[in-house]
Amino acid sequence: MTPNPPLRWRMPPLIFISVLLHAALLIALIIDPRVWAEVLAALAANHLLLTLIGLWPRSTWLGPNWTALPPASAARDEIALTIDDGPDPAVTPQVLDLLDRYNVKATFFCIGEQAARYPALCQEMVARGHALENHSQHHRHHFALMGMQGLAREIDAAQQTLGGISGRVPQFFRAPAGLRNPFLDPVLAKQGLRLAAWTRRGFDTRTGDPELVMLRLLKGLRPGAILLLHDGNSARTAAGMPVILAVLPMLLEAADAAGLRFVTLSAALQPATP
Repeated sequence: MTPNPPLRWRMPPLIFISVLLHAALLIALIIDPRVWAEVLAALAANHLLLTLIGLWPRSTWLGPNWTALPPASAARDEIALTIDDGPDPAVTPQVLDLLDRYNVKATFFCIGEQAARYPALCQEMVARGHALENHSQHHRHHFALMGMQGLAREIDAAQQTLGGISGRVPQFFRAPAGLRNPFLDPVLAKQGLRLAAWTRRGFDTRTGDPELVMLRLLKGLRPGAILLLHDGNSARTAAGMPVILAVLPMLLEAADAAGLRFVTLSAALQPATP
């Protein structure tokens, strides 16, 4: 199993400005300790800004972030279906059968410890032509509060787990709930991982109405869109069905009627054909 080559990391402008601000405030405090209150207020404001941006899953201010497929992929009328939080032994097999029925390939962002519990399901995903990507090892609620070492351990553990099961090291990472902090970008670059968010999400872990989930996914649907659903932690319809199972047939048929073709995120990396 060959690891990904590291990606070149460049400090985002916002982080560079924050580093300069910290240095300037430190110098100001050394020159005149009486300005400590103003220095503390400026630091608090800067950290609040960074925190708020980390709570914005589609932001690119903390580093590169896929919120849509590359232009070459969009030009081919491609879109991506991404499915998070699995594998789930009750839901995922039905999702795989639905995808087969419509000849659609999806990208599964799997939790490492879930994959370790159900390795055969992950191997089935790969055997059917789907992509298996990194959604952290434990999907911790405090993921965005971790330091660089904690993030590295969590992401590397999932790389090892998922790569060992599938024989292919993941190329993409999606943060739990999409939340992150400034330490994530350099950790991903070292692992050769690209951060992926989404264009449209259905909020299908909270909404049990398939029609409402569909409206959210189809709003402004266009080539290059990355759509998000969940096979793990899926909400249930009034009849007790996992929402993803009710939504998928409608979504796949609507995309086909619009002339859009589903691809995995890794397939979307292919350059434009001459």
